[in-house]
Formats: sequence, structure tokens, C-alpha cells
Amino acid sequence: MTALLLVPLIVPFLAPTLTRRTLDRLAPATALWVLTASTLALAGACVAALGALVLTGLLELPAFAVLGELVRPLRTPSDYFVLPAAMAATGVLTLSVWRLARSAFWQIRAFKAARTQADRRPAAGDLCVIESPDPDAYALPGRPHRIVVTTAMLRSLGPAEREALFAHERAHNRAGHHYFLAAAELAAHCHPALRTTRATIRFAAERAADEAAAEVTGDRRLIATAIARAALAGNASPATRPDFAPAATTGPVPQRVAALLAPSRTRPRTARLTTFLLVACTVLSVAAGAVGVVGFHHEVEVAQGEEAP
Repeated sequence: MTALLLVPLIVPFLAPTLTRRTLDRLAPATALWVLTASTLALAGACVAALGALVLTGLLELPAFAVLGELVRPLRTPSDYFVLPAAMAATGVLTLSVWRLARSAFWQIRAFKAARTQADRRPAAGDLCVIESPDPDAYALPGRPHRIVVTTAMLRSLGPAEREALFAHERAHNRAGHHYFLAAAELAAHCHPALRTTRATIRFAAERAADEAAAEVTGDRRLIATAIARAALAGNASPATRPDFAPAATTGPVPQRVAALLAPSRTRPRTARLTTFLLVACTVLSVAAGAVGVVGFHHEVEVAQGEEAP
């Protein structure tokens, strides 16, 4: 059963390729849901497997076996493998928790600063204009939602392009894309392969907002032009907003512009196959992790004398 705990640690390495192909073949809004759900499931299975490995190694030590009220230290068929694996899992979990705590601290501080700055400014509906020489615009979550735009960004765009940019940011707030970005950020600290998946989810969120804004304005070329000009203006300025606050200038902008200007096409049949493979890998990882954890629990009950081996 211990070997099954390795499956959730290996399968996520397939995620970057599968998520990119899924995004290419599904509608952006649908892909965003599929990618985020799969990434969270892979991250959860990974953490559960690491935790089970750590506990298995600890309960093989007499001192911890006493604390766990075990009649005897835990014994598994792969004792020589478990202790090194438990030590490695402990290091990985410790590093992940540290990185996650540091990221959460920075993100919360950046969000509070952005929210305080926005609340101090008079708002025209959901629009808040910040006096700044750095061009930037983003969707700020909270109550109420805000579209934050700097004066430098407004000066960089024409009237029609401004409205297109606002439509894009409103699409982010309306769809709650900050939840997807926060989930991707959380998962990225659970497994190194999911950092690439985090970037794909961010791209999917931007593509979904692009398509929603194009539908509202009825002009795909205008949305593409506004995004391109905003990105060119914003590249020279550092971003001080939290990472879960989506902005039109993030992600691979040339690919987004090309997708907006490309003629609409029917989704290929391979979309179903790619999505199936991603879901299948996710189910495999979760199932293997669940069976491994159940097996670990059974071994603990045996060591406690509650059940015959």
C-alpha cells in the first residue's frame, strides 16, 4: 500500500502538458473550471500522500508509536524504503508550508494595501481611478468589486479602448476569477509541476475574460487592440497588486490577441480525448492516494491491536 502513495507524487508531472492541450481544445470558460478542479484534486492527493508517508515513518519509531497508542511500532513490507521516504516527505511538506505561508502573507498585505488605496478614492460605479505614473488596470475582488485603473493607463488608451478594457475587467469580477487564481496559487505550493499549471490557469482566466468582453462589446478586434496597447504600456511598470487580482495585461498577450483575431472554429474531436486523459490522471492520483491512506490506517489499527493482521 505504501507504494501507492508514490502515484500522487508522480502523476502531477503529466499535468502541465495535459492542461495546456486541454486549454487549446476547450472553450476558455469551460477549460478554466476543468483545469482548476483537476489541479486542486492533484494537489490534495499529493499533500495527503506526503502526510501519510510522514506519519508512516514516524510511527515506525518506538517513541512516536507510544504517543500514537500503538502496541508495537508500525511495520510495513517496505520498511527500508519508508524511513528515507518519510524524511524526504517531511522536508517537502515543511518547505511547501513555508513557501505557502510566505506567499499568503505577501498576497494578503498586497490585497489590503490595494483595497485601502481603492476605498480612499471616489468611485464612479465600480470604477476607481488611481493617480499614478505607472500604467496598470486590474479587477480587485472584495465588497464591492472594483476595477482599479491608473491615470497613466487611461492616458495610454483611446475612449473605445478604455471601455473595452473595463469590459474585460468586469468579466473577471463577474465570473469570480480571483477564486480560480487563488486556488491555482495554493496548488502551486503543493507540487513543483503544478507551478506550470498555475500559469495555464491564469492564461485560461484571461482568455475567458477576453471572450466575455468580446461578446459584450461585439468587437473582437477592439478587445485585441485594447489588450495589446494596455500590455505595451504596462510592461514598463512593476505590478504591486496581489497575484489573485486578474489584470488584462498578464499572461502571454500575443497568444491572446491571436486567439481574438482568429476566425471562430469548431472544437476538434481531440478535445474530448485530452479532457478525458486529464480527468483520468486526476482520478488515478486521487484513487491511489485514497487507497494508500486507507491502507496506512489499516496498518495503524493492526499495530494498535484493534484488528487482526
